[in-house]
Amino acid sequence: MEIDLTPQLAKKVYEDNGGSYYSWSPSDLPMLREGNIAAAKLALQNNAFALPRYSDSSKVAYVLQGNGVAGIVLPESEEKVVSIKTGDALAVPFGVVTWWYNKEDTELVVLFLGDTSKAHKPGEFTDFFLTGSNGIFTGFSTEFVSRAWDLEEKDAKTLVGKQSGKGIVKLEGNIRLPEPKPEHRNGMALNCLEAPLDVDIKGGGRVVVLNTKNLPLVGEVGLGADLVRLDGKAMCSPGFSCDSALQVTYIVRGSGRVQVVGVDGRKVLETTVKGGNLFIVPRFFVVSKIADPDGLEWFSIITGTPNPIFTHLAGSSSVWKALSPTVLQAAFNVDSELEQLFRSKRTSDAIFFPPPN
Repeated sequence: MEIDLTPQLAKKVYEDNGGSYYSWSPSDLPMLREGNIAAAKLALQNNAFALPRYSDSSKVAYVLQGNGVAGIVLPESEEKVVSIKTGDALAVPFGVVTWWYNKEDTELVVLFLGDTSKAHKPGEFTDFFLTGSNGIFTGFSTEFVSRAWDLEEKDAKTLVGKQSGKGIVKLEGNIRLPEPKPEHRNGMALNCLEAPLDVDIKGGGRVVVLNTKNLPLVGEVGLGADLVRLDGKAMCSPGFSCDSALQVTYIVRGSGRVQVVGVDGRKVLETTVKGGNLFIVPRFFVVSKIADPDGLEWFSIITGTPNPIFTHLAGSSSVWKALSPTVLQAAFNVDSELEQLFRSKRTSDAIFFPPPN
């Protein structure tokens, strides 16, 4: 059965006074359901507060825009209050309680990409809110709530029913949320725009890879991730994940061309992508990208492993350079002269190629 891989934009799921929540639907992007992965965005205006919630899915969060504060409570642990800004990545295991707050004028936008293999609905995140009109405790009887919290019933009713907002609220009055603590960022967040580069090719592009060394929590999440910035007209080498992983890619900014080739050499996707698009590369399919003149930047997760391995099909580190000359001659059915010409090209250890002169 053929699956439509066409890149899609997120659709608004709900909004409240101060912000909105968007997601990608498996009905629009079937690979979400097929691959047990999901994607969503949270957008908060000034003084907007995303109420405490936990999810049925492990996620990687990436701050697309703005500055704000995130509260994170790991099981049987104290609350971590973390300052976040554009370029920050955070790993959020399923069942972890989080809240998000924007105290700046610029809108705060956070991307979530994650694994739904243990979720209620394949291809969709389900959040369980602790408070608000759809909060967990609105479903319990007053007797159960009052006994659980050791409160009189009138106080339990007030706590459960006072917050009329759903998911996102605008804070008014003199409420001051806790200030972030610098030490709480350690091991919780990594800024991909400031972190040491794993790949840096002049005129080609740059990569920062999230792994268990620079963001240990990705080990619990079980996902790999990276931020790639491709220079104008540069090319990203054709390659595939050899971990039987899916690549879920969100275009942060810029535009460019993408080709994906699958079984029997069939081109399954040829399109132009732009900021806001999300697309998914199936397991073992080969993908390559060429940036438009304004460049191309994307954030990706790789499912199944926090430390993924890629096989590239161009460049000095590609499989072509490892194969014996006579094997290449036989495989391509060419003479030694053309094989030697082919081998002499792309001698640098690069996965990005600047535009031809």
